[in-house]
Amino acid sequence: MLDAPVLVLVDLETSGAPQGATPTAPALELLAAARSLTSGEVVALVLQPVDTETASTLAAAGGSRLLVADLGEQAVVSAAVADAVVAACGRVGPGAVLVASDFRGKELAGRVAILLESACVSDVSRLEVVDGDLRASKLVLSGSWATTMSVAPHREGTPVIAVRPGSVEVQAPAGAEPLGVEPLEVALSPEATATRLVSREEASAAAGPALGEARTVVVGGRGVDGDFDLVRSLAEPLGAAVGATRVACDEGWIDRSAQIGQTGETIAPRLYIGLGVSGAIHHTSGIQGAGAVVAVCDDSEAPIFEMADFGVVGDVTEVVPQLVEELDRLRG
Repeated sequence: MLDAPVLVLVDLETSGAPQGATPTAPALELLAAARSLTSGEVVALVLQPVDTETASTLAAAGGSRLLVADLGEQAVVSAAVADAVVAACGRVGPGAVLVASDFRGKELAGRVAILLESACVSDVSRLEVVDGDLRASKLVLSGSWATTMSVAPHREGTPVIAVRPGSVEVQAPAGAEPLGVEPLEVALSPEATATRLVSREEASAAAGPALGEARTVVVGGRGVDGDFDLVRSLAEPLGAAVGATRVACDEGWIDRSAQIGQTGETIAPRLYIGLGVSGAIHHTSGIQGAGAVVAVCDDSEAPIFEMADFGVVGDVTEVVPQLVEELDRLRG
């Protein structure tokens, strides 16, 4: 294990109030991953004030120290967040920095690595320490190869690791004493102050669980012929997120933020259900980390069946209503 601290950027879910924000599922995964890597401190960095309950949740998830950099509206500006991470690194001297590997996290990892004159690795699915070096594994080349890279803490700067959501198993957190809050002053760079938040709204496709965090994802492809109400009818009883292939987004059937694949989100749910999805490589490259894969498609030769754990050859408009009816029956 490392003996140096590990710094974790903790993203929070909030309705807009400065108090009462809760850590996201990927943030809790990062804390669990950090605790498994080091015998030293696991330092959580948040970008807004938190209440006692949240401080207790962070402790139960593996955190041992809490830094609060109150960035206000600047918390959505990557340059400002990078400044906060660099300031936190100056405070604690971590052996590694962990962030979530989403669109923002990947940009942030690169910016922080440049500022620290270090290196970054994104879309990491596994982390371990071997002979004092941090080793990061990820899938590349559309998921056809698994690669492992070694990054040496301290000797060549502090590595920044973007970990793919869903890669770490998190145990149900037990009660813990809340972490004490340490305010962190952040000197914003010219790049950060030159950027101003004009507006912000939640995309319609984001209703329900966040796509990158969901344990179950139901995906609509060309075969649903634009009927995403059918997709949602199955997603809702399963508590699943709704995703889509590039074709479905190109057709305007659903918002682009729902796209999964090479040019969209990379997901790693426990259960993936594809409805009318053929299984083109630019889509399946984004679901290589999925646990069980279920496919419903009327083309028995569709490539999706080559990777499916369970496949149904049939019309989605006939199969899905029967599945929803059976789920309702089982739930009583």
